[in-house]
This record gives sequence, C-alpha cells and structure tokens, in this order.
Amino acid sequence: MIKYIKQGKSETDIKTENSAIKRKVETIIKEIETKGDDAVMEYSRVFDNWSPDSFRLTGEQVKEVMDRMPKQVIRDIKFAQKQIRFFAEQQRNSLNDIEVETLPGVFLGHKNIPVNSVGCYIPGGRYAMVASAHMSIITAKVAGVKRIIACTPPINGQIPDATICAMHLAGADEIYILGGVQAICAMAIGTETILPVDMIVGPGNAYVAEAKRQLFGRVGIDLLAGPTEILVIADETADAEMIACDLLGQAEHGPTSPAALITTSETIAQQTLLEIKRQLKYLPTAEIAGKAWEDYGRVMLVEDEAEAIREADNLAYEHVEVLTKNPQTFLDNMTNYGALFLGPETNVAYGDKVIGTNHTLPTMKAARYTGGLWVGKFLKNCTYQRCTPEASAMLGEYAMRLCELEGFAAHKEQAALRVRKYNDKVSAI
Repeated sequence: MIKYIKQGKSETDIKTENSAIKRKVETIIKEIETKGDDAVMEYSRVFDNWSPDSFRLTGEQVKEVMDRMPKQVIRDIKFAQKQIRFFAEQQRNSLNDIEVETLPGVFLGHKNIPVNSVGCYIPGGRYAMVASAHMSIITAKVAGVKRIIACTPPINGQIPDATICAMHLAGADEIYILGGVQAICAMAIGTETILPVDMIVGPGNAYVAEAKRQLFGRVGIDLLAGPTEILVIADETADAEMIACDLLGQAEHGPTSPAALITTSETIAQQTLLEIKRQLKYLPTAEIAGKAWEDYGRVMLVEDEAEAIREADNLAYEHVEVLTKNPQTFLDNMTNYGALFLGPETNVAYGDKVIGTNHTLPTMKAARYTGGLWVGKFLKNCTYQRCTPEASAMLGEYAMRLCELEGFAAHKEQAALRVRKYNDKVSAI
C-alpha cells in the first residue's frame, strides 16, 4: 500500500494554471496569424526585451560568435555532438526501406522519407540550453532533413554565444534569436521574413508545449515536452545524498518541474528529505529548485519492487533513475518512461548533455504512448503497392465482394474495372 510522505500541488491547482496558459497562447497565435512579423517583434520586445533589425543571424554574425568562443568550449561541444551523432546514426541504420512480394505478382513496400523542413526550438532565457541544439539539429541532419532552422531566445538581452556555436556546429541552415511562443508560431505559421516549416521539435516550458499542442496539425511536432520531470526509484542500498542531488539537479530547470522519489525504504525517504533541505542551503539555484520541490516534489513509500514498478508506470515520468541493487528488473518490467538511467554510475545530467541519447523526452504522462525525439521522428514511413495484371484481376474478385459487403458501389467498380480488363490473363482464381 502506497504511503505519501510528501505531496506537491493538487491536480486541480495544476489544471487551473494550465487553463490560463492555454488562453494566453491562443491570443498570441491569433496575433501572429494576422500581424506576422509585427506581432512577433512586439512579443519579443515584451517577453525578451529583444527588438533587433532582423531575428536571423547573418553568416558574419555567426563567424564572430565562433571566433570569440574559447577553444575548450568548442572541443567540449564537438565531443558531445560526436556522441549524439553516432547514436543517431545507429538508430538510422536500424530503419530500412522494404519491398516484399506478399502474393504472386503483389508487391508491397515502404520508404522512410525525411521531412523536408524542420524548425528546432532551443530553449534559453534562464539557462543557455546548449545541449538542445545537438539533440534536435543533429538528429534531423542524420535523418536527412533538407532545411533545418533553429530558434533560441536571447539571455538577458544578449546573444547566447555557446548556444549559437552549438547550433552552427550541429548544422543549422538558418539561426534566429527568437524565443518562446512567438518563435514556435513564427516557424509554424510563417511570417514575411521566416518561411514556415513542416515540423517543429524541441523542449520548452509550459507555454512552448501549449503552443505546439495548439499548432499540431498545421505542422507536425515531436511531442509535447513541457517542464522537465525526474523520478528516482531507490531501495535501502541507495545513497540519500545522491538521490537529493539528482532530484534537485532537475528541479532547478524551473519552478514547475516535478521531482519524485519512490522508495521501499522509509529510512531512505526521511534521509532524502533531510538531504534536500541541507543541499538547498548552498545550491546556487536553490530559489528555483526549492520552489519546484516545495510545489511539485513528492516522496512515495511502497512495499516492494513490484509496487514501485506499478507506481512508476502510473507516473510515466520523463527521466527515471533506478538506484536499487538490481536495476535490470526495472528495465525488464517498466513500460512508461522517457529514458531510464540504470544504477548510480549514470544520471540525468549525462543524458541531458553528453552521453549520446536524446534529451527531448515525453512529459505529462505522454510516455504512456510515445518515446522521445529520435531519428525516426523525422522520417515518414510511406507505403506503396504495385501488381501484375494477373494479380490485379485476382485481388479484384475479392475486393468486389468486400466493397459490396460494405455498400461501397464506386469502390466495387474500381475493382470490377480491373477484373474486366485483366481477367483474361488469369487462368483460375
């Protein structure tokens, strides 16, 4: 029987906040639909204090950024991008076009066709989210996307050099200093100066996620990646200091970032609460992480690993760290998560920044039905078919009867026409 040692905000409170976000995003979308660049410029001025002559960086501006970047920063970015590119390439190699002869003369196949244009949103504002450039741009490049544009907001009214460096090294074709809902709308709807794209990817805050939700259909999206989530599953062998460190490591993303602990040990639960309190005293981002923990943190005591798995699958969190004596049990049995981090030797920061897996992952229980961003998200699995005349006549006999069964007269005639045309080529059905 589950026991809540700590709970965050109620579902009712969270729904009320989400309703306000929905209304605000609706307004911004309508404004940009009707006023284009003028609306984008106004929202950029209001939200980011950013009103440049052009949101798009020129080649010369990008070169200036690259020239002033420390060499060690460039080496570090290239190292991370190498890991992400390699893993993305392995994923792409696992996806093959196929063609099979399912019946004599009947050929069916599929092709994995890259999306033509993609807009990559690279979050910023509070932090320079350099790694998000790798995750979206490189993955799209490996998939074969022809046009990749990337938007990132200014930080304190300045161009975020490290993020621009990462965007450029990842291979973005167009780079814009533009953030938030206005960036998502500009890429999806298009303006006088920004051509629209076919798909938008990348994480962001609740407003960005809501914009993607409302624009889905007009453009494709990767997934609704809202405020980051972390769940730690721990038993009596875990280290409370490590648990607290890892929970706060994600809570610092923002004041609405959920962080949860599921444990079979009440001792570990209590020690973790004390550790979080202690670490918040000296954590530089304690104001943000502490607010997130206060409002969205939870600690759940369960009886055994089986109950831990059930509750973890019910939460369906984005990041799940397993700090137990047998992490393999959770890999073998869990079904709802964005990414698993197995054992104390790894952690969410590795996945977020450098190890090679993608950090754009499902939140808000979306892990029940989707995984995270990967090469396959940028590929359209498109089927085709062709038949010999003999096979067409044979299939037509079946299709005629099945169409008649459903009452589709015109459908039936499509099949009957082929039967009449090709039937003399068939010796027997």
